[in-house]
Amino acid sequence: MNRNIMFALAGGLAAGFLAGYFAFGSGSQEAARPVVAAPAGPIMPAPSLGGAVPGAMPGAMPAGPALPSAEVQARINRLEATVLADPKNYGAWFALGNDYFDTHQHQKAVDAYAKGLAIKPDEPNVITDQGVMYRDLGQFDKALANFQKANKLDPNHVQSLFNMGVVYSADLHKPEEAAKAWNKIIAIAPGSEQAAQARQMLSQLKK
Repeated sequence: MNRNIMFALAGGLAAGFLAGYFAFGSGSQEAARPVVAAPAGPIMPAPSLGGAVPGAMPGAMPAGPALPSAEVQARINRLEATVLADPKNYGAWFALGNDYFDTHQHQKAVDAYAKGLAIKPDEPNVITDQGVMYRDLGQFDKALANFQKANKLDPNHVQSLFNMGVVYSADLHKPEEAAKAWNKIIAIAPGSEQAAQARQMLSQLKK
């Protein structure tokens, strides 16, 4: 499943995209605006994860936590009970992080992902999701470090590359570094949606 967020960018860019992605099991995808967002995955060990699915959902992250639905809150309660009873269940930690992510509980999501990553550390999609949460907390250096780590683990992980560009451009005011990240996406995945978005961002950088 993936986690998709769009943010307004500063520094001369009209708008940008920062998306997290976490592939957990074989969750189905449903249309969002304009791309996908899938429900949380099952509580089980995560399989080997592949590359990111493109995504950008309109609207900036709310400043504070969203009120979970009764169904989501019940699932959070079950997951919290699961990790309390079985702290080594990294699948439950990742699923809990996803639910915290979706309900905009940023610090809780960071912490839950950290617990899972302490057990299963080489998951670029989870690391990317955690980076999005760091960015929402205003911890831009940590967000960037996560995206760099995810891309080092998987050099074809275009979502972490795209997010690097967003942080470089919007938060760290390093347009040259942003351009490098976005141009790399175009080089390695020219037909991807991230590449289309990267072209838009590069065009706005020139303006």
